[in-house]
Amino acid sequence: MNNGQNKGLAMVQAQLPARKTIALVAHDHKKPDLLEWSKKHKSQLSTHTLCGTGTTGRLLEEALNLPVKQFLSGPLGGDQQLGGKIAEGDIHCLIFFWDPFQPMPHDPDVKALLRLATAWNIPVACNIATADLLLNSEGFNRTLERPIPDYAQYMQNR
Repeated sequence: MNNGQNKGLAMVQAQLPARKTIALVAHDHKKPDLLEWSKKHKSQLSTHTLCGTGTTGRLLEEALNLPVKQFLSGPLGGDQQLGGKIAEGDIHCLIFFWDPFQPMPHDPDVKALLRLATAWNIPVACNIATADLLLNSEGFNRTLERPIPDYAQYMQNR
């Protein structure tokens, strides 16, 4: 099965577990929105493992009184750390409230994070409406199959 992505790569099935690791990230002007959204959905989030970059992770842990694994600040490498965890299969969902009206000095890191989330076919929400739909979807708390490119085959054929 090849849906036009990653031409030349075969697709294989991978699983998103029922208990997901959710990365929660927000740019400075969107941190209040993410904190408010997270408080609203605390009971749902508490059934999953949470992680976040820098200040966002710390603020979430304080606001929710839930453990949040904290990576570096985004501009200092946190976005890249999250991307690495996505590629390793350790992050299963990305909630990233970014501000489309603010300049991003680390724009290449942000684009790389979103590219990896897309390449590894994990759910991504970039605004409150999408995050609400995602978290409240029927399949969110179930194990789900997802197609991903067969990168192992790609590496063998290089």
